[in-house]
Amino acid sequence: MMILIDDQINDYTAEQITLWTDELPLWRREQVLSHKHDTGRRQSLLAYRLLCQGLREQYGISEPPTFTYNEHGKPHLSPLNSRPSPFFSLSHCRTAVACVIDERPCGIDIEAADRRVSDAVIRYSMSEAEQALIQQSPDPGRTFLRLWTQKEAVLKLLGTGIRDDMRDILSAQPYSIEQRENERYVLSVAW
Repeated sequence: MMILIDDQINDYTAEQITLWTDELPLWRREQVLSHKHDTGRRQSLLAYRLLCQGLREQYGISEPPTFTYNEHGKPHLSPLNSRPSPFFSLSHCRTAVACVIDERPCGIDIEAADRRVSDAVIRYSMSEAEQALIQQSPDPGRTFLRLWTQKEAVLKLLGTGIRDDMRDILSAQPYSIEQRENERYVLSVAW
């Protein structure tokens, strides 16, 4: 499994972003430029660049990847040279972008460490036990983000997006989850 993180996304100059955008394959450039705001364009561009970097370093694939999508919009790599394509997942937040590439289905989620959340989101997304864990935590916001990124990573692994059973998704199956965090972000990978 290869996990790539770029937490310097706001440090690139506008000229660098323009140059890298111009170098993209037409289909991806159109996707990047379809974002309304500069932040979304920057995140989309940099996540794709991480994927390209990982495919080059891990698999020796130098051609720009193209995607196919499942019925819920989860991207998959188009077949590469008639060999099975690795699985991947991308995520972004205000402070970072992340990519995971593996031979197994996988999902990743990254969130800004200072993200604020409403009580309504906690009630909607967390089981009663998780809500109690958050309330009893010395750092409720960080505890919420740890659980949230785990759930999002599992949902991306499954390729279904946000679902009504999000509250209980972590207890539904025995997923493997790796977590990383620092002062800028909280990240979870599921497989």
